[in-house]
Amino acid sequence: DRFFEQAMGEVYHLSLSSLPRITGATSAEDALELLKEREFDFVVLMVGVDTRSPLRLAERIRRRNPDVKIFLLLNNSSKIGLFDENHTQLPARDRIFVWNGDSKIFFAMVKLLEDELNLEEDTRVGLVRVILLVEDSPRYYSRYLPMLYTLVFEQTQELIAEANTNELDKVSRMRARTKIVLATHYEEALNYFIKYQDYLACVISDVKFKRSGLVDDTAGISFLRYVHGHRAELPMILQSSDPQYSSAAVELKATFMNKNSETLLQDLKTFITYSLGYGHFVYRDTQGRKIAVARSMKDFENHLRTIPDESILYHALKNHFSLWLMARGEIQLARIISPIKATDFSSPKDLREYIIDVIQNYRIDKDKGKVVNFDESAVLDWRNIVSLGTGSLGGKGRGLAFINTLINNLDFSQIVPDINIRTPRTAIIGTDEFEVFMQRNNLLNRVMEIEDYGEIRKAFMAGELSFNLRKKLRTFLQLLNRPLAIRSSSIFEDSLLHPFAGIFETYVLPNSDPDFNVRFTQLQEAIRMVFASIFSPEARMYFEAVNYRIEEEKMAIVIQELVGNQFDNYYYPHISGTAQSYNYYPVAHMEPDDGCAVVALGLGRYVVEGEKAWRFSPKYPTLQISSLRDQLKTSQVNFYAADLARRELNLLDGEEAGLSKLDISVAESHGAMMHLASVYDPNNDRIEPGLAVAGPRILNFANILQFDYMPLAKTIEVILDVVHEALGTAVEIEYAVDLMPDASHKTSFYLLQIKPMVGADEDFTVDIDNIEPGKTILYAEKSLGNGRMRCIRDLIYVVPSRFDKLKTEEMAVEIEQFNDRMRKQKKEYVLIGPGRWGSRDKFIGIPVKWSQISSARIIVETDLSDFPLDASLGSHFFHNVTSMNVGYFSVNTGGKNFIQYDLLDNQEILEEGKFFRHIRFENDLDIVMDGKKRQSLIRLGNGVECPDLFMDASV
Repeated sequence: DRFFEQAMGEVYHLSLSSLPRITGATSAEDALELLKEREFDFVVLMVGVDTRSPLRLAERIRRRNPDVKIFLLLNNSSKIGLFDENHTQLPARDRIFVWNGDSKIFFAMVKLLEDELNLEEDTRVGLVRVILLVEDSPRYYSRYLPMLYTLVFEQTQELIAEANTNELDKVSRMRARTKIVLATHYEEALNYFIKYQDYLACVISDVKFKRSGLVDDTAGISFLRYVHGHRAELPMILQSSDPQYSSAAVELKATFMNKNSETLLQDLKTFITYSLGYGHFVYRDTQGRKIAVARSMKDFENHLRTIPDESILYHALKNHFSLWLMARGEIQLARIISPIKATDFSSPKDLREYIIDVIQNYRIDKDKGKVVNFDESAVLDWRNIVSLGTGSLGGKGRGLAFINTLINNLDFSQIVPDINIRTPRTAIIGTDEFEVFMQRNNLLNRVMEIEDYGEIRKAFMAGELSFNLRKKLRTFLQLLNRPLAIRSSSIFEDSLLHPFAGIFETYVLPNSDPDFNVRFTQLQEAIRMVFASIFSPEARMYFEAVNYRIEEEKMAIVIQELVGNQFDNYYYPHISGTAQSYNYYPVAHMEPDDGCAVVALGLGRYVVEGEKAWRFSPKYPTLQISSLRDQLKTSQVNFYAADLARRELNLLDGEEAGLSKLDISVAESHGAMMHLASVYDPNNDRIEPGLAVAGPRILNFANILQFDYMPLAKTIEVILDVVHEALGTAVEIEYAVDLMPDASHKTSFYLLQIKPMVGADEDFTVDIDNIEPGKTILYAEKSLGNGRMRCIRDLIYVVPSRFDKLKTEEMAVEIEQFNDRMRKQKKEYVLIGPGRWGSRDKFIGIPVKWSQISSARIIVETDLSDFPLDASLGSHFFHNVTSMNVGYFSVNTGGKNFIQYDLLDNQEILEEGKFFRHIRFENDLDIVMDGKKRQSLIRLGNGVECPDLFMDASV
C-alpha cells in the first residue's frame, strides 16, 4: 500500500471509478512466478546500473506472456541512446520511460496504456476528445505526459464537483475525459490523425523523428502541414530545440515552443489550458480585456444574456464557445454550436438568442427524467427534478423520481395522443438536512421528553435550517410564482416494504405575499412543520403498531408547484384524484384487475381525506356505479383551494392554514365546472349533462368520462398498467388535471405521486356451503385480505339499537378510548360498525382517523335499514388499513352476507359504552380470508393454541 501511494503519486486519487493495483517484485524469479500465478495488464521493469538483467527478463516475459505490455523505466536519461540503438535487437519492450523524480510518471504510464486500448470505443460511443502527442524522445514525453494527464484530470475533477447528485453521471464524466495518445514516428502519427481527426482537440509535435524508417529532420513540419490542410482550426504546437523552426510554426499558424526553455512545461500548460478551453470561461472585449468569468454552465449561460454584443462576436469568431464546452465534456452541445458562424446571423442579438436556446434545449433534453443538482439548473422545468440537499430522497421522493424518469423515457403520446402527461415542477431536500436540523437545534432528546405535540411543533418552529439550504431555497423560491405544496417524504413513506401514507403532514403555501421575505419565511416554516410531523401522535402510534423505532425514521422534503389556475383569489386544479390498479370493490362486470379511480374538483386533499367524490372504473368509465338517488346524496358539494388572499399564515394552526374550503357554487362562478357537472332534472327524474339549466348540481364529470372531452380514463388506465408492470406490484397514483388547453390545444395530466398497494397471497379458501351457522359469527361476500388469523379474542362493535347517525363524531371519540385501552394492553381486536370507516363526512360513517382504531386487526363495515353502506374509502385511511395487514370486510343486507348479533350478545362483556360494546371470547377466533374470491368469515375457535405469529395474514 505504501508503495502504491508513492508510485501513483499525488494524483492517484483522481481516478474516480477504479484504481490500478501495483504489485512489486524484488527479483526476476519473483516476477515470473507472479506472472504465472495471476494475470497482469503490463509490467514495468526498473533499469538502474545493471542494464542487461532487465532486458533478459523482458525477453523471458515476452516468451511466456506474449500479450503483456512491457515498459522500461530508466533512472538515468543518459542510457536512452543505448536502448534506442539496440531496439531492433530488443523487441521485447514496448515503451521506454525516464524517471525524473516525479512519481506522476507511474500514473501517466497507466493512463497512456488505458487510453490506447480504449480510444477506438470511447471516440465511437462517447465522442471523447483526443490530444495527439508526437514525440520520439522518452526524456521529453516522460516530462510531458504526467503534466498533460494532471491537467486533464484536474479539469475533469472540477466538472465532477459540479455534477448532479447522480453517481453514474460522475463516473460518466470521468470516463468522458480527454484521452491522450503518443506517436513516436511519422506513420504512427498520420494513422492516428486520419482515424481520429474528428475527435482531436490539439496536436503537439516534435520537428525531428523517423519517417519511413529513417530520421527526417522536418517530419514534424510535414505532419503539421498535412494536419493544417485538413483541420485548419485545430490548435497545434511545433516544438524543437532549434529556434529556427519558429518561422515554420508561424507559417502553419501553430505555436512554437523551445525545448530548451526553462518554462517549457509552464508554457505547455498555458497553451493547453487556453487552447482547449480548460478552466473558467473568461468573457473578453475586442481588446482582450476581461469582462466576466463563468465558473459553471449556469454562470456561462447567465453571462451570455448580459455581455456586450461585441464580446459575443469576439468569442464566436474565435470558436471559443464550442471549445470551452468541448473541454467540459459537453461534446454534443459543442458539436451543435461549432459549425455555426457569426456571419450566419443578421445581428449579434440573433446569435446570442440562438446560443442560449441551444444550451437550454440541450440541458433540458439531457436532464429530463433525472434528479439534478439545483446549482446546475438555471431554469426549472417539469422534465426533471432538482435536488436542494444531499441524502436519501425518501419514499415519496423516490416515487416522484421514478415517475419523472418513466414519463420522459416512454412516449405516451403514441398511446394517448391528445393529452400532455407530466409532473409538476418539483424539488427535493434529501434526508441529510433533517439530521443536521435535529442536531444543530438539539431536538432529538427534547422531543422524546415532550408529550404535547403542540409544544413539539413550537420547538421545531423555533429551529433553524442550515445556511446552505437557506441559500438554495432563497434562489429557488425566486423562480416560482405559483402556490406550493410542501410534502413529507420519509424513508419508509410510500416504499414497497414500508408503505406509510398520510401519517405525516403536507402544507400548501399560497406563495402570494408581495414581500419576498414573508414568502421565504413561510417556506422555511412549512419545512420545519413537516419535519415535526414525524413526532405527531398519529406517527408515534403507527411506529408502535409496526414495531419500528421512531429514531430510525428520517425525513426528506418534496416541494411541488401546485397544479391549477388562478380564479379570483383562489388557486386550484379543475380535477384531482387518485387511482388504484387493483379494485377491492368491483361491481357489475368489473374485475379487480381493472382498477378504480376517484375524481373531484379542486385540490387533492379533498379526495385523499375520503370526502364525497366520483368513483369510476378506468376501463368502463361510462358505467354508472351509483343510482341516481345515490348520486344526488353523495355528490361533491365542497372543494379545497389555495387562498391567495391569505397572506399571513400561522402554520401552527395545521395543514389547512393556507387553504379555503369552498362551496362548488364558487367554482361554477369561476367557470371551472363547465366540463365537470351535470344538473338533476326533478321534473323528468333524470340527470342532464352540463350546466345549461337550473337545478341541483351533480359532479359526475359526464363531459369527460362519457363524452371524452379529454381522455382521462384512458390516460389513467395506461399509466396504471405501465407503473404496475414497472414496479411489479399493485399501485396507487395521485394526479391532477388542468383543462386549460396549451399552445397545441392539449389538456394536461399531472402525476403527483405513486405508492404501492400491498398485494395478497391467494392461499386460503372459504367454502360457503360448509359454513356452520351455530359457530360462524359473520360471513362477508366482499372483503379485502388473505390468510388466516387465530390470535384474537376481543371484539368491539356498535350495538345496532344504539346507533345514531347524528352522533357519529361522538362515536369516534368513544372508539378512540376503547382503542387506547387495547393498545396499552397490546391486544388486537375485531371492530364492527355501520357506515363508512375513515370518512370525513360524519353523515355517512364514523369519521375516525386510522390512529383512533390502530389496534383493530379486522374492520367490518355494515349497513342498517336507514344507513346503507357506501364502500368507498379515503385514500390515506384505506392505504394504511391495507398496508398494516388489516382485514377489511363489507357486510351488506342481502345476498349471503350476515352477522349473527345473537352470538355476540351472549359473550362476556368486558366494557359497555354509550354506543360500543367490548366482548371477549373464551377461545381465539378463527378468521379466514379468501383473497382470490374476496370472501371472508369469522367463526368461534376450537381452543387451538394461538401461534406466536399470524399465519399468512398478508393483506
